[in-house]
Amino acid sequence: MSTQPPVFTDQDLQARNTLGLPSRAAVAVLDDESAVPALCAALAASQKDLQADAPLFVLGGGSNLVIAARPRHCILQVALRGIRLWDETADHWIVEAAAGESWHGFVDHCLAQGLPGLENLALIPGTVGAAPVQNIGAYGLELDQRLHSVVAWDLHAGRERTFLPEECGFSYRDSLFKRDGAGRWLIVRVRFALPKVWVPRLDYPDLRDFPGLRKDDPRRIFDAVCEIRRRKLPDPAVLGNAGSFFKNPVIDAGQAAALKQRFPDLRTYPQADGRVKLAAGWLIEQTGWKGRRLGPVGMHARQALVLVNHGGAQAADVLALALAVRADVRMRFGVELEQEPVVLD
Repeated sequence: MSTQPPVFTDQDLQARNTLGLPSRAAVAVLDDESAVPALCAALAASQKDLQADAPLFVLGGGSNLVIAARPRHCILQVALRGIRLWDETADHWIVEAAAGESWHGFVDHCLAQGLPGLENLALIPGTVGAAPVQNIGAYGLELDQRLHSVVAWDLHAGRERTFLPEECGFSYRDSLFKRDGAGRWLIVRVRFALPKVWVPRLDYPDLRDFPGLRKDDPRRIFDAVCEIRRRKLPDPAVLGNAGSFFKNPVIDAGQAAALKQRFPDLRTYPQADGRVKLAAGWLIEQTGWKGRRLGPVGMHARQALVLVNHGGAQAADVLALALAVRADVRMRFGVELEQEPVVLD
């Protein structure tokens, strides 16, 4: 059991962000949960240095991040490991994973143990601890639909808290953990309620129309999701990217109807609250940005929603392209795009 806080040292972060942006910062690695109380005490003792002059940023897999060459933040990289069957109810298996586990590896592990339910979220980059921050979702499934609870430390108050789903403030690609600021909540463990009676989620067109898909086999659905994602999205190890760079905008029904009249091919998805979600990738493609470059960065040739680093890019290059794309979409459609990745300056 550790009574010492992790030590911050100057380290290279280029390989720790999937956009591959060059960066150096003061970094500490947390690989022992028992060290968290000592970390909280150290933060409280040096509050001015670590929370004002150099605020703390909790880093997972670096897959949702635009990082400056010399960010003013101290970086706490979460490397906690462990997966276990935590509990069960009449209807669900409750599986707990440490925050530093690979998200895709965790989904794969659950299936290997005969615990389906997360297969639609296969191959999403990042860690388990980062998943509820962004409220990840894909192919007809959102994380909050499978969440049991989140165990997190309030680094400002120095205490642990367990959040139920309704306490996490979830919305589309958003949560309380994201809105409260990057240096407050340290997620250490996440628990998922996986159904004992599994029903496949195949409403998403790419899955529904996937040729030869065995719809009664969660492993086959997992494989299909992986194939679809690999076909559409570049591998960050080959071409730096942060996945979908913009959120799909959600607008009121009247504005959506007016846009549909002007642009009959507009892709729209009615929401439960009466609003309408638009496909950001389609909007970007219509403005001519699909496959187009601006210096060392560009929007991917197969998926206009993905911003890629062709080599040598800095954070400023990424943000300049994002600004140009947003401006063109706003001018043509009157719709404001919001970027997904966090900017660490």
